[in-house]
Amino acid sequence: MATTKKPESAKKEIGKWLAALPPERRAWMEKLHATVLAAAPAAVEVFGYGMPGTKYKGKTLAYYGAWKTHYAYYPATDAVIAADKTALKPLVAGRGTFRFPLDRPVPVALVKKMVKARVKEIDAEESAKKAKKATSRKK
Repeated sequence: MATTKKPESAKKEIGKWLAALPPERRAWMEKLHATVLAAAPAAVEVFGYGMPGTKYKGKTLAYYGAWKTHYAYYPATDAVIAADKTALKPLVAGRGTFRFPLDRPVPVALVKKMVKARVKEIDAEESAKKAKKATSRKK
């Protein structure tokens, strides 16, 4: 499934997706979504892979889903895990996925750490790319 390109379209798709969830799960996902946006004000809402998400500087910041047995948050990169290894390591499920139990509230402070770590990771990748480009121009 393609990612929506226009923020208005994404917002509409996210709204439809949230509305289709049972009320208690909708509340959890709305809180998660709001936490991600608050932690990264420059993020842009997207809808792709059948899930709501955000991008920052054109790169995936986060996607999240509500599954039958858990809530999921993607991507679980090494940089994001390093933000709080003790709390995050037990939540890693497979490659690139964090799983949150259905019976626990949104870990707001932890999610903020995750988002900020991913923003920092994207910024570092962008800086490295610019530095490499500047070095190759000098040759």
